[in-house]
Amino acid sequence: MDFSFGHFPVDLILFALVAAFLVLRLRSVLGRRVGIQPLPMPVPAKAAGMGKSVDAKAEAAEQNVDFNIPAPGTRVGQLLLQVREKDASFTPQQFLTGAQTVFAQVVKAYAEGDLVTLKARLTPAVYESFEAAITARNAAGETQRTDIKAIRSLSIEDVHLTPLAVGVGATIEVRIVSDQISLVLNAENQPVTGMDAVTEFSDLWIFERLLGASGSIWRLASARSA
Repeated sequence: MDFSFGHFPVDLILFALVAAFLVLRLRSVLGRRVGIQPLPMPVPAKAAGMGKSVDAKAEAAEQNVDFNIPAPGTRVGQLLLQVREKDASFTPQQFLTGAQTVFAQVVKAYAEGDLVTLKARLTPAVYESFEAAITARNAAGETQRTDIKAIRSLSIEDVHLTPLAVGVGATIEVRIVSDQISLVLNAENQPVTGMDAVTEFSDLWIFERLLGASGSIWRLASARSA
């Protein structure tokens, strides 16, 4: 179908607007807030004014990560049991341990422009969004500095199971609270957004996996501030 008006490429303009919107949306999750936004995942700083300052002493203090797992008698707890029925190796504790590792890897990889790590940890659609955001950042001559000072808690918020022809699609929503320093620097190494201060962030990362399929692993499918 031709969406042009005369010889004016309206379809190209619409495509450019959509692309710009996606990049801006991604940046709002991955580096355009006081601190860092990974993800949206990409996960992966917060928008200005969305974080709250943390006492500087938190930088030096070692923090124990709090894993919050729904009780078996709850709706989400029952769904976690169903995941285990389809994958005997699955436990919520081990899943959250893996999510903690992936969170740190993805946030670091996005800041450093490490596409190899991102491709291994993200779903194809989310990887394309991360790649576009990194390309736009590089084109602007900007760099991102990110330092996770502490991951305070990971909480399983919800679980969804979807029967598919090749297995069961599973998604697990995880709220991650962390202390971070994040800022974007321009070509002159001057701050564009963020600040050199520890800030607390709350993010919702969604991981997905095809249960019952050989070689399938949990990958980041979405991320946003929460």
